[in-house]
Amino acid sequence: MPKIRETSLDNKDKLIADLQRVIGDAEELMQATAHQTEGKVVELRDRIADNLREARHKLADAEASIRERTAEMARVTDDYVHDHPWSAIGAAAGVGLLVGMLISRR
Repeated sequence: MPKIRETSLDNKDKLIADLQRVIGDAEELMQATAHQTEGKVVELRDRIADNLREARHKLADAEASIRERTAEMARVTDDYVHDHPWSAIGAAAGVGLLVGMLISRR
């Protein structure tokens, strides 16, 4: 079970890191155009700055929410497996049988 939790968190961490990189790149682009003071450019830069600020807050909220839900799902699954070990073994065997059948068809 810890392996699944780690993989799930790794994927979410990668997504969050990618989004943070996009935000960082957008901030760099804004800094690169800082010397341009034309009306449209200034207006666009202000809108981008507002959107980036909002995106950073939403990203932080989403990260916290994802971590909480993942931890809760792992706890519920762990509790279920401890409370119903034979059902969990049967389900795992069924999934393994199904995957084996699909693989053997090739």
